[in-house]
Parts: sequence; C-alpha cells; structure tokens
Amino acid sequence: MKILSVILAAVCLVATAPAQAQKLDLSTITCKQFLETNKDNIALILMWLEGYYADEDDPPVVDFDKMKTDAQALGEYCAKNPTVGLITAADEVVDK
Repeated sequence: MKILSVILAAVCLVATAPAQAQKLDLSTITCKQFLETNKDNIALILMWLEGYYADEDDPPVVDFDKMKTDAQALGEYCAKNPTVGLITAADEVVDK
C-alpha cells in the first residue's frame, strides 16, 4: 500500500491542470478508450496500474523495464479486444 501512496503522490505532482479537477474511473473505460487517450494520460495510467498490481511488501522501486513489458502486453491485448474493460485487460496481462 505504501508503494501505491508514493505513486499516487507522484501522479498528483505531475498533473498539469490545477484549475480543473480531473477524474478518471478506470473501472468504466474500455481498452479502446484507453488506447485513444493522450500519451501523458496513458503514462500516468500505466504508472498507476504498476502500483495497483504491486504486492504490499514489494520494495518501493519503479521497474521501468517491467512497466514497458506490461505496457506492450496491455497495448497488444487492448488492440485485439477493444470492448474489454481496461481493468479486466490489465488483470489478464500485467505481470504480477
């Protein structure tokens, strides 16, 4: 959980729209919507997913190679399954 807190804090610092609050419910978006969003949002979502799928006891390390591998697998899965929910897709392909 500590890893997730650190990642969420980093995401908050990176957000560039302080005047407008933005929320994205990842449980409601499809693979197609995910693939159509801008690169910055995709990067933030991927970072969030890495924290979400990390074990509570994992060390606070960002493994960019793993993130890249997981991102490629998720992108391939989503391209083949555009109507599947993003979290469902991530459940299938993110290397745990």
